[in-house]
Amino acid sequence: MATTIDNPPRTDAAPGRSERAARSGVGPLERQRRRVFWPFTAPALIVYAVLFVAPVGYALWTSLYTWDGMGEMEWRGPRNYLLLFQDPRFRTSLFNTLELMVVGGTITFVLSFALTLVLREMRARLFARSVLFFPSLVNGMVFGIAAGFLFSPTGPVNQALKLLGVTTPPKWLSTDNLLPMVLGTLVWTATGYYTSIIMAAVDQIPDYLYEAAELDGAGAFQRFRHITLPCAWDVIAVCAVLWTVSSVKIFELILLYGGSTNAYPPVSSWNTAVYVYAEAFPQGTVPRLGTATAAAIVSLAMVTLITVVLRRLLRREPIEY
Repeated sequence: MATTIDNPPRTDAAPGRSERAARSGVGPLERQRRRVFWPFTAPALIVYAVLFVAPVGYALWTSLYTWDGMGEMEWRGPRNYLLLFQDPRFRTSLFNTLELMVVGGTITFVLSFALTLVLREMRARLFARSVLFFPSLVNGMVFGIAAGFLFSPTGPVNQALKLLGVTTPPKWLSTDNLLPMVLGTLVWTATGYYTSIIMAAVDQIPDYLYEAAELDGAGAFQRFRHITLPCAWDVIAVCAVLWTVSSVKIFELILLYGGSTNAYPPVSSWNTAVYVYAEAFPQGTVPRLGTATAAAIVSLAMVTLITVVLRRLLRREPIEY
């Protein structure tokens, strides 16, 4: 007669551990992810802290002093910021920075959306995208040298206008036209860059959405408005943040278009980056690093505030397809 002995069920984990996991509602895969989070994240956080947080903290500390970079630092407190906004050069630089950011960004994205609308219907859109992207690969110094040659009083542009009957061609590189010239160059170089990024998102949109819209009688603009724009909205929001950050860092174009070997560009064409440079490396006077770092901190605070506002305004529910 055979007897059967029932073995008790085995448990892989200790009772206390399984009860804790059940109470926390966290599975083994999630616990493993949490366990490896800090070993993988810590190196990046250390690099970020050393290369960004520490310099910003040092700049904030320096902005509270009067310092020429070599002598002793003299405490000044928040007076540097008060004097900063009383300086008409800084107010002009801040206004020009906002003008380049808002006006240049509006023109750039309007053109990028128009090109996206056209390229979406083109057969040779990959070639056209490469042509549009090319200006963003060229160094800004090349544009400065080319502008000095093309738009000089005896340059090819004015010569062509004279052949067309224009007896008094515009003074392209005059003081009043420097900022529009910089703005035009920025729009020209940035439009292809952001168009390529937006088109990369458009390429991921399924074709059946456009086909269904065409069957419903939607035109090209309606397809762009109701399909392309909502489906690529997350990428467009990132592009807006990228433009906000990059528009504040414009420096070499202004210096090349309006500067010379012996003088800075006219103050009417300055932005905050040029102002910081002029305060840190003045011509013929002692460097004012306290004021320069204060201006840099104000620029950083402005970019941070605008970026947060943009992220709030451009937040949308993700579209799954």
